[in-house]
Amino acid sequence: MSPIEQLDEITAEDMLIPGVEDVVRESTSHHRPEGSDPVSESTMILNMGPQHPSTHGVLRLVLEIDGETIVSLAPDIGYLHTGIEKTCEAKFYNQVTPMTDRIDYLCPMTNNTAYALAVEKLLELEVPERAQYIRVLFNELTRIQSHLVWLGTHAMDIGALTVFLYCFREREALLRIFEAVSGQRMMTSYVRIGGVALEMPSGMIKDIRAFLADFPSKIAEYEGLLNNNPIWKSRLQGVGKLTAEQAIALGVSGPPMRASGIDFDVRRDMPYSGYEKFKFNVPVSNGCDVWARYLVRMDEMRESVKICLQALDGMPEGRIVADAPKIILPDREQMKTQMESLIHHFKIVTEGFAVPAGEATSSVEAPHGMMNYYVVSDGTTKPYRVHMRNADFANLQALETMCKGQLIADVVAVIGSIDVVLGAIDR
Repeated sequence: MSPIEQLDEITAEDMLIPGVEDVVRESTSHHRPEGSDPVSESTMILNMGPQHPSTHGVLRLVLEIDGETIVSLAPDIGYLHTGIEKTCEAKFYNQVTPMTDRIDYLCPMTNNTAYALAVEKLLELEVPERAQYIRVLFNELTRIQSHLVWLGTHAMDIGALTVFLYCFREREALLRIFEAVSGQRMMTSYVRIGGVALEMPSGMIKDIRAFLADFPSKIAEYEGLLNNNPIWKSRLQGVGKLTAEQAIALGVSGPPMRASGIDFDVRRDMPYSGYEKFKFNVPVSNGCDVWARYLVRMDEMRESVKICLQALDGMPEGRIVADAPKIILPDREQMKTQMESLIHHFKIVTEGFAVPAGEATSSVEAPHGMMNYYVVSDGTTKPYRVHMRNADFANLQALETMCKGQLIADVVAVIGSIDVVLGAIDR
């Protein structure tokens, strides 16, 4: 048989990438009317990703399309799998903190906080009030930074390049603040078990206030470019519908859930780190579409500014870490001048610290939704199990519900509206 004849014998099934046949088979069969053929002659299978820029990471979508209309959709994940949860079992408790930075790499301080809260429950540590206020301050600055990345990339996906440049201008100012307080722009490892790593340097509060004073005008600038833009509105309004019932059934949380009319926010309804002391509104919309998710996040950035200002105004004096010498690394000046502090430092770094046997969970409101950490201790210096439940994984499974019946171009808008980070999905 000649090479040409051999090519003629190759079927579409032979051309499938090994290992994804199940994804394709599933994408062409589920949610169909009873009695209908698994694959219609009028439909075709289309791969979107995993190198597609609008998938916001290495996400592969297997689309079944009829013309340009989505018939079914199946996400194929795992391209960014790092094994972080398993790696945590081989690390001391303190060494896990830098691992959490890399889960949702747009909100490292929120991941740090969620992990620290769970371990602090096991240790029964009392975190000083000043440390709690600093955590709230930087968690909200992190929320703004994450939403800026969402807005910039979402707008660029739709074709509004100018907004991307403006958002990253403000994000750069925040990254400089993060670098000044932690030494790192992104992977900060700033929130530690028992408190925070370092005191804020002199002049930082002034810099943060300057940013917060200017930022509301920047939000208005973004909205001035987008809200009355007919292309932007037509690409977002009425697209990617997700009802409140569907959001609950699929486990959706965060802005996509609140944009479907569900009034729930962990910061208000299950407060942690002193959030019960802060006054803020929870933006909710009944629009249930991509446009509603856009409006909710824009309002969330304004509310984060309010919370940050309250944290700065009410910032108490005192320690930034719990008083637990055998668990918390001593102050560096004490470590250099006091023998006992040097010994504690040496033992914590080289041997870790034992955590009483038991299990604990924590819940925080991350920029993408509800984040949960589950930590199990067997009484040793290393966790027996660390599980991260991020909102991105649950929100992604709602993608098909939002995209069925929409056009291929609408998939780009819907992915941007749920704001997934693949590091949080694959782990």
